[in-house]
Amino acid sequence: MDFLTSFLVVLSFVVWHFLRSNLRLRRSGKLPPGPYPFPIISNILQLGKNPHQSLTKLSKIYGPLMYLKLGSRNTIVVSSPDIAKQVLQKHDQVLSSRTSPAAAAAYDHFKKSLVWLPVGSQWRNLRKICKEQMFSSHRLDASQGLRQEKLKKLCNYVHDCCISDQVVDIGGAAFITSLNLMSATLFSVDFAQFNSSSSQETKELVRGLMEVGAVPNLADFFPVLKFIDPQGILRECKSYISKVFVIFDDLINQRLKLRNESPDHPARNDLLEAILNYSQTNDSELTFDVLKHLLLDLFIGGTDTTASTVEWIMTELIRNPEKMSKARNELWTIVGRNKEVEESDIPRLPYLQSVVKETFRYHPPAPFLVPRKAEVDTEINGYTIPKDAQILVNVWATGRDSSLWLNPDLFEPERFLDREIDFRGQDFELIPFGSGRRICPGLPLAHRMVHLMVATLIHSFDWKLENGMKPEEVDISEKFGLSLQKAVPLTAFPIKMS
Repeated sequence: MDFLTSFLVVLSFVVWHFLRSNLRLRRSGKLPPGPYPFPIISNILQLGKNPHQSLTKLSKIYGPLMYLKLGSRNTIVVSSPDIAKQVLQKHDQVLSSRTSPAAAAAYDHFKKSLVWLPVGSQWRNLRKICKEQMFSSHRLDASQGLRQEKLKKLCNYVHDCCISDQVVDIGGAAFITSLNLMSATLFSVDFAQFNSSSSQETKELVRGLMEVGAVPNLADFFPVLKFIDPQGILRECKSYISKVFVIFDDLINQRLKLRNESPDHPARNDLLEAILNYSQTNDSELTFDVLKHLLLDLFIGGTDTTASTVEWIMTELIRNPEKMSKARNELWTIVGRNKEVEESDIPRLPYLQSVVKETFRYHPPAPFLVPRKAEVDTEINGYTIPKDAQILVNVWATGRDSSLWLNPDLFEPERFLDREIDFRGQDFELIPFGSGRRICPGLPLAHRMVHLMVATLIHSFDWKLENGMKPEEVDISEKFGLSLQKAVPLTAFPIKMS
């Protein structure tokens, strides 16, 4: 009886919220076209397991500006570069807020996070710190030696697998490397080790947090349920974040202790050192609590997306051996066969850059970017984007649009060799990191990490598939989550190039 009463109370809240929302929409103006929403559940079932693919198919019916009702949440889906430019550039000021997921309420993360904060003084301060103190060319150049050490460890691990004839889980190796590249850049420490059961706690915490964050949450479709947390997602997020914050606290406190006890100790070249210096020399709003939330954003936003992008690149290169050879021959010609690839080499490697661009087009790490929210009713192409609607920019659909790309379903890096297009937010056909004021602040670091990790994996090694599998048989099905994962992990035997 208690359960039935609770269920009826929740159901009545949902129905009331649904009817109230629909009444307001009827008064708000002409909505974009879209599929008919069913009562209560609305269009949720039409999302399927891979919403980016399902909504791409629907956009071919209803157009590049489409309206859906997902539970009680009004949703606008953008599927063309022209409309994306209007959303992210022309109307950037009124469409820059965020629709934060219910899980972001853990430790009030949505109130302190660069990702979820509305545009305001606190957000601008964090953005400025990222741009000037963390991801400027000067700061990244100073810390590149730390990343070079992690790439050397990756190379050594793959070499050991060659000697022992051991298969490599390329996505797993990329995840450990990207985690360590991030932790080295920030803290000068490794968070994980290859082939070791020790020192894996942080890796498991970050991976676990990403996995629970990728679970579809009823409280996101029906915000009235967020206080109930029906699936326990908020509770799990709190558990993971509390453990990650303990690790951050230890690292920050150790560094402060070292600075206080040994002021003449050589300064580290990592970003924590830069932030601490900034905090001490400026009347900064960056408290240690806000700093921890910023660091959490960087790990969640940078580790998994970088690793999945590297896995997709290696998947496509293994599926296309002639393109793997072209990329490797470019490295041998420009860098040399016996010289380590460095970050300064990237601008001199046009084919490698084209491989990365083509992967961002074909397998964007965040198919919908991070959802935006309309601050006020906004008109685009004669349609009304209602206040508080979430806006999804389907960059996956743009990358597969045959009106924009010749042979869009083929992996062809060559298309970028004679085409002036970049992924830094100005060419709306290719915006894997977003655009406008909300563009990903970690783009400069991600750019370096992805190119260097791929170069490390192909410069000295060729790759052979298991059980006599042919290259064209490699599975390329997708699994939707916080980042676009391979549904079947990529594994292969490394072969040392003589």
